[in-house]
Amino acid sequence: MTSKRIFMTGASGCIGHYLAETLIQDTDCELFLLVRNPSKLQFDTNARPGIHILQADLREIEQFRDLLQTIDVAILAATAWGGTGEVFDVNTVKTIRLMNLLDLNQCEQVIYFSTASILNRNNELLPEAGQLGTDYIRSKYDCFLQLPRLAIAPKITALFPTLVFGGDKNHPTSHLSSGIAEVVKWMGLIRFFKADASFHFLHARDIAQVARYFVEHPPEKKRDGTVRKVVLGNPRITVNQAVEEICAYLGKKIYFRVPLTLWLANFFIALFRVQMAPWDRFALNYRHFTHQNPVSPATFELTPYCPTLTDVLKTHGISQK
Repeated sequence: MTSKRIFMTGASGCIGHYLAETLIQDTDCELFLLVRNPSKLQFDTNARPGIHILQADLREIEQFRDLLQTIDVAILAATAWGGTGEVFDVNTVKTIRLMNLLDLNQCEQVIYFSTASILNRNNELLPEAGQLGTDYIRSKYDCFLQLPRLAIAPKITALFPTLVFGGDKNHPTSHLSSGIAEVVKWMGLIRFFKADASFHFLHARDIAQVARYFVEHPPEKKRDGTVRKVVLGNPRITVNQAVEEICAYLGKKIYFRVPLTLWLANFFIALFRVQMAPWDRFALNYRHFTHQNPVSPATFELTPYCPTLTDVLKTHGISQK
């Protein structure tokens, strides 16, 4: 492929690590990686020429105004998760400002990472996400609302990751993967319950594959001026199927299963005095976080890294029995 100048935020995160790694190893693009703390980068930043580390906060994006005018592809993966006052400033205000600093004639594509939590089952905005979501979810909701108003909107590909696994000794661990060992520990009890719920998931390495594919094969500019939406995930899987697959891997038999109804779930919540935030309560009732036409490497005839939960368990070092 022709060498491109790529400006990327969020390279120190889980998805960002896998994505920066594949861009370094599998392309000859000139990379400008904006990171607050370069010491968090676990990949080789000297692996080849053309890798530039820009140490700064996204809130200081104005200092890169001249550089952004020369960029061919912007990949926006930086995220503030919450617990500080920077969430809306980073996830919404400065992210929008960065897009406005790009040159409309020079920049061929913006790859923007959102979250599938703000979409309903028809891939449209989910109002409850904007009303009840955590600061992180509401900031992503607010940002997406503003994208269609931008001059560069027809060139934006918005990626909506579903549940993200990932992480090892050379990559930061995703929030979901950090809890795998705990789930496995409780599987002896979990296997005796069944629930009416479903979801999608995708490994961060597979997300990086899809993002790199878009870098190499830019989608056509949207003629209607809207933002292209791409939900990232493997095909839908039910909670019951997930439990069965994990138990098969662990060698745990399922002799019977008790339906975990909403009433029973609420009973356990009350019994153990579990603190439920408004978004948690909504998610408990919504249950089926599924979407239309989820995209994975297989969509583009690429080889997936983790197409099944069995693969996820293997890559995280969970012993098979």
